[in-house]
Amino acid sequence: MLKSTRRDFVKGASSLALGAAFASPALIEAARAWAAESPWKPEDGAKLRMLRWKRFVQSEGEAFQASLDAFTKATGVEIRLDSEGFEDLRPKAAVAANIGSGPDVIWGIHADAHLYPDAMLDITDVCDHLGGKYGGWYPIAEHYGKGRDGKWINLPITISGNLINYRKSMVQKAGFDKIPDNTADFLKLFQNLKKNGSPGGFALGNASGDGNCWTHWILWSHGGRVVDENDNVVVNSPETVAGLEYVKELGENFVQGTASWLDGHNNKAFLQGACSVTNNGISIYAAAVREGMKDVAEDMDHAFYPVGPVGEPTEFHVAFPMMPYKHTKYPNAVKALLAWLMEKEQYDAFLQGSVGYLSHSLKAFQEHPVWTEDPKRTVFRDVAQRSRSFAHAGTLGYAASTVFADFVVVNMVAEVATGARSPQDAAKRAQKRAERYYKV
Repeated sequence: MLKSTRRDFVKGASSLALGAAFASPALIEAARAWAAESPWKPEDGAKLRMLRWKRFVQSEGEAFQASLDAFTKATGVEIRLDSEGFEDLRPKAAVAANIGSGPDVIWGIHADAHLYPDAMLDITDVCDHLGGKYGGWYPIAEHYGKGRDGKWINLPITISGNLINYRKSMVQKAGFDKIPDNTADFLKLFQNLKKNGSPGGFALGNASGDGNCWTHWILWSHGGRVVDENDNVVVNSPETVAGLEYVKELGENFVQGTASWLDGHNNKAFLQGACSVTNNGISIYAAAVREGMKDVAEDMDHAFYPVGPVGEPTEFHVAFPMMPYKHTKYPNAVKALLAWLMEKEQYDAFLQGSVGYLSHSLKAFQEHPVWTEDPKRTVFRDVAQRSRSFAHAGTLGYAASTVFADFVVVNMVAEVATGARSPQDAAKRAQKRAERYYKV
């Protein structure tokens, strides 16, 4: 049976007991050697609770669990690891921040730490150590990791690439050797795909991952943006309208049903052969390989988003930061754990287990073999270099996060793609919605 949602990629219970994936003797030995030299010595009797998003790729979850197992064996710090879907994880993260109690660390999504920066543990020493040791952080990682005062309030452990997934045979039949590198030809491709009876499509429902990623690309590729550098709302602009005019034409060629698509619907449609081009992480490909769907796995590939009239990449990829809470009773143990999770001894295994679904945020891991041993993964190597944050071109904070969480950009694009509103009316409505959060 095909997996219909990303959540279905998860194997096992929602609470992952430590020991479900055991660390190898070599990893344990490396952890012990690292712990002996680490500047962060856990408090006596330290016990930590971590909450994370449900894994999408089983081998990533196993590699991550093994790293926790090695840390416990090396330091004696017990770790309870629980997992939740995004729809449950984010409210729990907010509650922990507001009441000052709960998990010591939450491995979340996007920039939630910037909603409640005062609740976060200052981990500047950890991040400066890792950056100095491993070639520095990519700018997007620093953007997500640092609060407005320049202190690090979360660990930008990884960026998940969200790129174009396509069926090679269908694209070639539509007259293109591969995904075009510009938006004009990309529209022609979609028109030809529909004529051939093999249309593509993107999520137009309130999809936190896929919906946000492709709609922000559309907005930015034509020069639109929600706010300017001074956080003035400027989404109702000629550039935004130009992007929406493009979306109007593109949407006319989508496969039926995209208006209600959430994260996972495009996975299902692609794996069933009903959708020839969509945007996603590498999880569609991973599922095809795992499920023995050789015809799909061999016939698909990945590509960067086409470049629009602005003339440069305008991509949005998903950040998965680790948020350390100030209410923890064991701050040294938390810092030791976060530092260990990005040390080469285990981060190499983490990237390998992620099979391209999760990418590095430290520059030293650019040459990791996971990116070249399968050419279909290679484009995911560069997502941290190419990504903007959803706050572009303004600052992260409550207003940007709430506009994003309320799907202002997604809804604006969906209204035009489905014919519900004109580009001009959709841009005006988005302007008013955004202004409410920026308190104009």
